[in-house]
Amino acid sequence: MDTIFGVPTSALVGQVFLGLINGSFYALMSLGLAIIFGLLHVVNFAHGVQYMLGALVAWVLLDVWGLSYWWALLLAPMVVGLSGLFIERFFLRHLYHLDHVYALLLTVGMGILIEGLVKYKFGIGGQPYPNPLLGGVDLKLTFVPLYRLWVIVVALVACLGTWYFIDRTKLGSYLRAANENPNLVRTFGINVPRMLMLTYAFAVALAGFSGVMAAPIYQVSPFMGSNLIIVVFAVVVIGGMGSILGSIVTGFGLGIIEGLTKVFYPEGASVVIFVVMILMLAVRPNGLFGRSQ
Repeated sequence: MDTIFGVPTSALVGQVFLGLINGSFYALMSLGLAIIFGLLHVVNFAHGVQYMLGALVAWVLLDVWGLSYWWALLLAPMVVGLSGLFIERFFLRHLYHLDHVYALLLTVGMGILIEGLVKYKFGIGGQPYPNPLLGGVDLKLTFVPLYRLWVIVVALVACLGTWYFIDRTKLGSYLRAANENPNLVRTFGINVPRMLMLTYAFAVALAGFSGVMAAPIYQVSPFMGSNLIIVVFAVVVIGGMGSILGSIVTGFGLGIIEGLTKVFYPEGASVVIFVVMILMLAVRPNGLFGRSQ
């Protein structure tokens, strides 16, 4: 059996794929956080709950309405995005002129409230969600379930598509300009408050989209978002607060590092991302792709 540093090659390849799966969720989630922070200057602590809501809506659509995963992949992000419209329009919008800590506290409160309501209505137990893609691909060194391969590919396409839209299109340039000089953007006849509202809705819809894709892999539970959000914030810090490309590259990269750590030093797998974050803050506080202040 082939080995690398005394570890079977098949085990390494398997952990790389496992890391890519986790990295897919890290990248998608941190991408949404980076959009909200970079364009709205809001640290959205409700992002984990919005991820959970995506999975929960998918489960409700299946359990109550009998709608399949593929319908949920379309409808659940829309539902979560609409909730984002409501939060931005009636709450966040009134805090933009205040210190950032007020919006942070608002999103913390929103997250606790929504999670509490979900626990009250559905209980604290996890709900299984059926796998929509059975079978897998035999890569000789490892066997990759088809659904997990689908998650990696879709997450990568969604991340790169979002980056291209914000960084390379005319509308994306308006979004970035509205962050720097909203008065100038208004002279082009663009409704800046509406643009910011739609930006927040799109970013939280990404979280809902991630939740739908996570539902067949992890149990749908009220705690699935709170278990993930701290790790995702570490990913955002390492990539650079507000950096779209940094979130994507760091999300997938740290997922792989976490996966390989499980092979070489399993005890450190749960903390390796935070160790990297501490080192990054000590050496390069703005993150890998962050801009100097």
